[in-house]
Parts: sequence; C-alpha cells; structure tokens
Amino acid sequence: MKIEIDNLSFGYNSPWISPKTILRDISVKIQPGEFIALAGPSGSGKTTLIQHFTGLLKPDHGRILVDSSDIWTNMKWTELRRRIGLVFQFPETQLFETTVFDEVSFGLKRQQCSEQEIERRVCAALTSVGLEPNLVRQRSPFRLSEGEKRRVAIASVVALEPDVLVLDEPTAGLDAAGESAIVSLLTHQSMLKKSIILVTHDVELIAVLAQRVIILHQGQVLFDGLKQELFERPETIVRAGLDFPSVLRIADKLRCLGFSLPSRPNTLAQLKQALCEEVQLKGFS
Repeated sequence: MKIEIDNLSFGYNSPWISPKTILRDISVKIQPGEFIALAGPSGSGKTTLIQHFTGLLKPDHGRILVDSSDIWTNMKWTELRRRIGLVFQFPETQLFETTVFDEVSFGLKRQQCSEQEIERRVCAALTSVGLEPNLVRQRSPFRLSEGEKRRVAIASVVALEPDVLVLDEPTAGLDAAGESAIVSLLTHQSMLKKSIILVTHDVELIAVLAQRVIILHQGQVLFDGLKQELFERPETIVRAGLDFPSVLRIADKLRCLGFSLPSRPNTLAQLKQALCEEVQLKGFS
C-alpha cells in the first residue's frame, strides 16, 4: 500500500481557543514495505499527522492518497481502517472487554470472520507481542500489568492484519521485557513486508529498526531521508530535540582513542563487527 500526503495543512479551530495551524504544507510519499520513524519535538505535529491517515482528521488543504485514491472522496472508511492499523499512544486506556480474547477478537467479529479464523488470528497476534495465548486469553485485561495491557491493545490492531501499521510511542513507559516484545513484533511485521510508521523520540529504536526518518519541526518537514544521512547531520538531530544513539557515541569515542572503524555501526552487534574488522586490519590477535 502506498500513502501519499500531498501539500497537507491543518489547524484546530475552536470557539474556546485562538485558531492555531499545526501542520503546514506537508508532502511525503510512503512506499509499500517501508519502515519509517516519525520524530520531532513535542508539539511538532506528529500525532496530528498520523490521525489524518485513517480520516480521523480532515486536512484544511491538501490530500491524503492511498494507492492513488483520495481517502475523502474515493474510499470507504471501513476498508481504509482495515488496511491501516493505528495504535494510539497509551492504547491500554481504551480497553473495554471482559477478557483478553474478547478484546483482541472484537474487530475480527465486526469483520464477520469465521470462528476458526478468529482463533488463528488472536493466537498469532498475542504471540507476536510476547504473550502466551493459553495463559492470558480468559484473563481480564484490567488485571494485567501496565505493559501487558499495552501489548494486548497492540495485539487487537495486529490481529486485523493491516497493510500499514502506525504506532504512536508504543514503548513509552514499558519495562525492558515489554520494550523487547514490541521490538520483536515490529521486526517481524517488517519482515512480512508491512509498512510501518513509528512515532518515537527513542533514537535507540530509530537506530535499530528504521530505514527512513521523517522529522517534523513546527509543523513542517525538517528532514526526510535515510537514518544514516540523519546521523551525519548533528545540527538536525539537536534541532529535533533528539540525541545520538549510544552505539554512535561509543563509536565516536573509540575513534578519538585511535580506532579507525571501517564502517558506521547502528547496533552493538555492528559495532562489535567493526571492532573485529579493525583488529584484523591491524593484525592483532
């Protein structure tokens, strides 16, 4: 699925507050199978932008095109929201069913899937977020830990098997186990050639997972390119309110100590490989 944002502008207009423009002249193309990190300072318009993808907000100017069709003139909302799965920040606050199974299967039942298909998808979705289906299916979602609630909420979207998965800060507030489960989920979904748009401030996630990074600043696109290009532009990273990934900071310190690393690592495994290459080049044992 290809998503095209064409010259989009949007502002909130309320009788209780002064009109405020949030997004200005946004033009971005998202190709099938891309893994994109959407970053930027608080208030830059990230959450507002992703809410346009499924028609939750309508642009004041510009268009949202899905496979070349304008979502406001040529698409059914049910079809659009089946194909684009949107996970809000802190989605666990939206849980409402009495059991985990009912929570994750709610959307599938509305799509009138068969019982066998519902069982398959629910089990697969729970497993994908690191939860054992047989252990949690009959538990109340409200009696789970906060991290488990988050994963159940995400599983309810994953179970719909959307073409595009949009997640707003999915690891915020999670412990190491919960974050690891989300990373595994996103890695798996990417391997399935799903398009993923990850709203995050976590540069470690960007370094490990993303292929491309879009940075918003004051409602406009500040940067759009490969993550390697971003990490070569420290002034952009600072302006976006981000930090350098720890692995790059370590690599830079090693270079200051005289190591001429032959490649620029994004993960600790890549840094280890670069150090091994350095040792081999210098003939150390």
